Amino acid sequence: MVPGIKYRRVKICVRIALFVWTASPWTTTAAIAQTIVVDAAPSHVANTFSPVRSLGAAIDRLKTGTPDHLLTDPVLKEILGAGWQTVTYRQNTELMVEAWHWSPRGTWSDPEKQQGYFVGSAEPTAEMIRHSWAAPLPHRGFSRGDGNGWSRLTDGDPKSYWKSNPYLTKAFTGEDDSLHPQWVIIDLGSKIPVNAIRIAWAEPYAKHYSVQFWTGELEPFYDGTTKGTWQTFPLGAMAAGKGGTVTLKLVSWMIPVRYLRIWMTESSNTCDTHGSADKRNCVGYAINELYVGALSADGQFNDYVTHFPSRNQTVTWPSSVDPWHAASDMDESRGDQVGFDFFFTSGVTRGLPTMVPIAMLYSTPEDAANEIAYLYKRHYPISWIEMGEEADGQHMLPEDYGALYLQFASAIHRLVPEAKLGGPPFEGTFDDVEVWPDAAGKVSWLGRFVDYLKTRGRLNDFTFFSFEHYPYQDKPTYSWADLYPEPGYVSHIVQVWKDNGLPPNIPFFMTEGNIGGGAGPSSVKSALWLADYVGSMMTAGAGATYFFHYMPYPGHFGGFLMLDENYNLKGYPPQYLATQLITKEWVQPVDAPHKLFKVSSDVTDAAGTLLVTAYAVERPDGQWSVMLVNRDQYNEHAVKVVFNDPETRRDRHFSGQVDRTTFGSAEYLWHPEGERGHADPDGPPSNSKVIGGAETLYKLPMASITVLRGSVGNH
Repeated sequence: MVPGIKYRRVKICVRIALFVWTASPWTTTAAIAQTIVVDAAPSHVANTFSPVRSLGAAIDRLKTGTPDHLLTDPVLKEILGAGWQTVTYRQNTELMVEAWHWSPRGTWSDPEKQQGYFVGSAEPTAEMIRHSWAAPLPHRGFSRGDGNGWSRLTDGDPKSYWKSNPYLTKAFTGEDDSLHPQWVIIDLGSKIPVNAIRIAWAEPYAKHYSVQFWTGELEPFYDGTTKGTWQTFPLGAMAAGKGGTVTLKLVSWMIPVRYLRIWMTESSNTCDTHGSADKRNCVGYAINELYVGALSADGQFNDYVTHFPSRNQTVTWPSSVDPWHAASDMDESRGDQVGFDFFFTSGVTRGLPTMVPIAMLYSTPEDAANEIAYLYKRHYPISWIEMGEEADGQHMLPEDYGALYLQFASAIHRLVPEAKLGGPPFEGTFDDVEVWPDAAGKVSWLGRFVDYLKTRGRLNDFTFFSFEHYPYQDKPTYSWADLYPEPGYVSHIVQVWKDNGLPPNIPFFMTEGNIGGGAGPSSVKSALWLADYVGSMMTAGAGATYFFHYMPYPGHFGGFLMLDENYNLKGYPPQYLATQLITKEWVQPVDAPHKLFKVSSDVTDAAGTLLVTAYAVERPDGQWSVMLVNRDQYNEHAVKVVFNDPETRRDRHFSGQVDRTTFGSAEYLWHPEGERGHADPDGPPSNSKVIGGAETLYKLPMASITVLRGSVGNH
């Protein structure tokens, strides 16, 4: 379990009942009857949603050469056959610290040299945008992150340099630069006694800056964010920096440190190597190389930093990166952000309104605005526009994200006033996203972002909140017991967002999620997790949930479909079959309101662990549908289902014929045989009929998802 998440033990309330039934294998002849209670009071609806618009999947950048196969039949037909409806287009280039050319047509700020800041054309032509590519940024400061890029701060090249984002300076924010400090962090790998730093400043350099060290034992992000402070070295405050290469003695003795930070608040506003013709070249901060170590009494400097043009270098993180790049930086081998025209005309969107992203962390407001204008001129159905990608995972402070957000929002709304904007989206997290405290001691990323918009009278530009959900993203494997916390994870994190100031009148979306980095085919546990995640996220009030790893990978059996290297179908993994159960059996696959009600269960083990979860909807066809997830790996359970109205104190039950559909370990069995591994059986879900009633016991096979659907009687 993740620290900080509190779980309420469910009281065991077991009713003993004997029930004789001989007509159906799906009820039981004698069992301990446990109870599933639906809070069916009409005024207690937990969420109302349309499956067509709320149960969807996410599409990210694809391996170069694969979109033409995956987004055309027969593979596309198989993908759509799972039943996910609306889609959200993910934007992977931001995670790679790349400039995304969503359109190959556009203009450079320095057209003669084909470099600078690229702005895609907003005008559609007869030519389809079938593919789109990105350029790794030459002024990157990250040693880590997706892809294989490295930092220019410790690459050993005195001519390369990191540079901060010009759009975070007064020239663009209209706010004093001290309100948007820029910074770089150095990780020495372990605590080492140091007393000096050498900074090879590029242009523009910092006139006012401080060199600091981290007092916490954990890293200054994630778990360690609030478990330490940044303390300025005794001699680390610089009020009149002159640029050039400077060696600074930070303390007259040695201090053991691992993490150092250069905190910059005033720029020289001198121009970088790209010249003075563009003011973006002349604002912010730039550093050629960093050195940290010990300065001896005779002035000899011993450097502890590893300088190398790869990820073997000493690790650094920056506050932001300048999106300047050149045509020569484009790299088509790193993946295809599917071209918008191909994406919208391929059929993968089903013609439904789609959530699309803009690049914001490493782009320009004009480019983002032209992208949205282009899509609207093409008359593609757009639902929402996500602003940037995982700013928290790239350690951007909320005020910096807010400053970019407002500039990009203004540019987009000048061209498309009706565009609905939101974000951030947070990367998958169990708990609050916290950052170093501000002057008031506030650490909530979301709270501070909302405050930033409020104080500037721009909260109306924030029309939805989005986040991702990967409970076991960093685990190479996950155990069966990892299934049990999922509903608690969901309810907890949603409450955290609300407590941190999420405006109650805006919807929230889980725009990308899975149990981890994809789910293997070896057992049905990923399928059970999927049912729990969808049910619990919608119960928590989500406007929509989007399944990730929707696109299969040929030759890789951990995807949504099993395809060989020639894109031939080899089988249906558990999450595909579970999706069909959710989208075609639990809900009615129509664009009409479904009312979702909370459900309680008393099916627990001796330790109080909830073994059976349930999710109930009243469908537009008048039927009630209850999805039950038996997470007990070894035992079946027999349950009664009660529809309780606490306002009238009346219990109701399924009556007449009840449709029962089950997918679980009996319908799917993996046979590990190396490259010949396969499932037999591999579905489909089993179907049967049951006669409902007040005393009916519904048998839930071990490790299974069961949907019960039928009419509810008046008594």
